[in-house]
Amino acid sequence: MSGGGLLIAGTTSDAGKSVVTAGICRWLVRQGVKVAPFKAQNMSLNSFVTREGAEIGRAQAMQAQAARVEPTALMNPVLLKPGSDRSSQVVLMGKPVGEMSARGYHGGRQEALLGTVLECLAELRGTYDAVICEGAGSPAEINLRRTDIVNMGIARNARLPVLVVGDIDRGGVFASFFGTVALLSREDQELVAGFLVNKFRGDVSLLEPGLDMLHGLTGRPSYGVLPFQHGLGIDEEDGMGVPPLERSREWGRVSMRGAVRESTVTAPVGEDVLRVAVCAIPLMSNFTDVDALAAEPGVVVRFVDRAEELADADLVVVPGTRGTVKALEWLRERGLADAIARRAAEGRPVLGICGGFQLLGEHIEDEVESRAGHVDGLGLLPVRVRFAREKTLTRPVGEALGEPVEGYEIHHGVAQVTGGEPFLDGCRVGEVWGTHWHGSLESDGFRRAFLREVAAAAGRRFMPAADTSFAALREEQLDRLGDLIEEHADTDALWRLIESGAPTGLPFIPPGAPA
Repeated sequence: MSGGGLLIAGTTSDAGKSVVTAGICRWLVRQGVKVAPFKAQNMSLNSFVTREGAEIGRAQAMQAQAARVEPTALMNPVLLKPGSDRSSQVVLMGKPVGEMSARGYHGGRQEALLGTVLECLAELRGTYDAVICEGAGSPAEINLRRTDIVNMGIARNARLPVLVVGDIDRGGVFASFFGTVALLSREDQELVAGFLVNKFRGDVSLLEPGLDMLHGLTGRPSYGVLPFQHGLGIDEEDGMGVPPLERSREWGRVSMRGAVRESTVTAPVGEDVLRVAVCAIPLMSNFTDVDALAAEPGVVVRFVDRAEELADADLVVVPGTRGTVKALEWLRERGLADAIARRAAEGRPVLGICGGFQLLGEHIEDEVESRAGHVDGLGLLPVRVRFAREKTLTRPVGEALGEPVEGYEIHHGVAQVTGGEPFLDGCRVGEVWGTHWHGSLESDGFRRAFLREVAAAAGRRFMPAADTSFAALREEQLDRLGDLIEEHADTDALWRLIESGAPTGLPFIPPGAPA
């Protein structure tokens, strides 16, 4: 017998689908329900490597943590990793299968993947009591409905009830709820069970008349009103809708919204705070690497795109990127490359992670990602990088600075280290550090040792807290998401949806989808 299921759709991107999905997973597992998350197709540069060596979206990995299960490729069978405004790398069942334009993907490739997606969902439903699925964007993208495999396409094929989430903090939530339903076909509307209001500020009683009117207009109830709370973001997708020149700054904003400590910096343990500047490079990936730094009392993390913003930083982080050569050009155009080189010469700390590590090296040979051929790096580390067609996807374990470290690697670039001190799989020269390991800063002992080194080099009387546990903070965050669902959603009605599907006899709201 297949387990129950529910699809969390949204009126827009960033309505809160990822957070609500994680919250429902945590609420269910606390009730003794064996639950798994699922997202048929994800577009994100923020990815994770499962224990079997599969690449999936970090949002699904965090939802799996909320459900207290090990993440697998079944939970995110299709991952799109943008390389430009018009093309993405297609990752199928955790492995890259090639680059494809948006036109080519929506022109037939996406529809061909529906069978794989449904097989994965069926396998999960055969294993778990419930599967909570996350949609993408809006289910009412009428130009894409024919090839849709992540919203109503999968809901129809798998007979999943649909709950539509709306971000009331943006305004216009009632029109968005009504319009979303009214732009769906009759068959799709039959599965839309109701609405969930997200990020509400104020007195709920003032909202209730509107919810009652919406119920009367659509025949569909509200399943809850979730209050606005700071710091509840989990590892989310990134904003591909942002114009190219502004995208890196926007991704920085998205990352900090998802950080454990969103914008509040707690008092330092020592006498000084520590300032971390993260270069907001183009096609920035796995920006969540710095969330563990933001979790430390007294550490101030900000994303920057101007050379003068590095002046007062105690540590500069050059993060991962899906476009190493493009990021290198961007750093040079903005004067950031020269500013980083000056820092290195002055013995001021710089950390490069993955693509950031690669561009700190001497030479890059790239016939895969940018196809730019030979490119000179910043020359701050004795490293030569050659891009391989096969992607490295591993979960390494090691030791650095006398502390155990765990991480994960996602990269095409193969680094040949010719000098310096060993540092994880990379190297260190003076106060310039480089590694391919994402997630290493989540290892508490290593993070503290690294920050002590940074503080000493920066001349700061900063001390890392002895008791900060990044894993415990994440668990606390996930429990808060579960609390939101338990306290502010109609959980009895939610469980009926999951177990029995959408109610019968839901009214059709004209005009419906265009012919």
